[in-house]
Amino acid sequence: MAGDAKKLQPIIIKRVKKGGHVAHGGAWKIAYADFVTAMMAFFLLMWLLGSTSEGDKKGISDYFQSPLKVAMQGGSGAGASNSVINGGGNDLTQSAGQSRRGDGANREAKKMSGDTAKAAVAQKDAQALAALSAKIAGVISANPKLAEFSAQIKLEITPDGLLIQIVDDQRRPMFDSGSATVKPYMRDILREIGIALMDVENKVSLDGHTDRSAYGNAARGYSNWELSADRANASRRELAAAGMPEEKLARIVGMASSLLLDPADPLSPTNRRISILVMTKEAEERLLGRQTVPLEIATAPAAESNAANGAKSRQ
Repeated sequence: MAGDAKKLQPIIIKRVKKGGHVAHGGAWKIAYADFVTAMMAFFLLMWLLGSTSEGDKKGISDYFQSPLKVAMQGGSGAGASNSVINGGGNDLTQSAGQSRRGDGANREAKKMSGDTAKAAVAQKDAQALAALSAKIAGVISANPKLAEFSAQIKLEITPDGLLIQIVDDQRRPMFDSGSATVKPYMRDILREIGIALMDVENKVSLDGHTDRSAYGNAARGYSNWELSADRANASRRELAAAGMPEEKLARIVGMASSLLLDPADPLSPTNRRISILVMTKEAEERLLGRQTVPLEIATAPAAESNAANGAKSRQ
C-alpha cells in the first residue's frame, strides 16, 4: 500500500516565466569604432612609410628631434640656435642646448684639431725665425762694414717672435743728436735687415726707444715720445727702401723711455735703440685681433723740422 501511495503522489512542475533582454548600451560601438580608426591610421602610416623617400624621412626625423629650431629658423638643431629659448639634447646641464647626439664629442674633436693646428704653426714659426736669426747674424758677420758694429745688434728669440735690437753707443750713435736723421752705418744695418725680411711671411712690429734724459725742447711740446716715434718711422723708411713690403708692418710705435733695456742705468746709451720684432702667428693674431687695420702712431712734425727750428738735445 505504501508503494502504491508513493506512486500516486502528484508531480509538481514549476515554470519560470522569462522576461525581455536587459539593454547593454552602445559603449562597445565606440570601442569598436576606435579600434577600426586605429587600424585605418596604422595601415595609412605603413603606406606612407612605403611611399616616402629617404630624404623626406630624414626631414621628418629632424623635425621631431628639434621642432622649435626647425619651425622658427630652419636648420638641423635647436642647440645651435641663437634664440633666447634654449632647447634640444639630453644634457639638461647645458643651458644652450645641443643640436644632436654626439655634439659634445664633435666639439672636443674640433678643439683638439685646432690645438694640433696651432702647435704645427708654432713649430713652423720657430723654425723660420731661427733660420732668419741665423741668416741675419751670418750677413752681419760676413760684411766687414757691419761686423764692427755687431756688438750693437742683439738677436733674441722671444715668445712673441724674433726680436732684433739695434742699440746706441756713445762712440757710434745711430741718429744725429736730437733728430731722426739716420747715420750711414745705421742705414746699412737697416737695409741688410730689410733685405732679409723680404721673403718672410710674418708681420713686423717696429718700436723706437730713448733713454730717460729729458728732451731739450720738451717745453714746446716735442718730447722723447715724438722723437722715438720719428726715429721708428725713419727706420721704417730704410727697411722699405731695401725692399721690405709696407704690408709686412703691423705697427710703428714710439716708446720713449717707458721700456728701458738697462733699468739700472736709465741714462745708459743702450736704452736708445730701435726694436724690430718679427712676430709669430700667435702674436700677430693677438695684436691684430684687437685691431682690424695696421697700427700707426700719430706723430708730431718730423724731428728734422724741429731741429731746424733750433731744437737741442743731449741724445
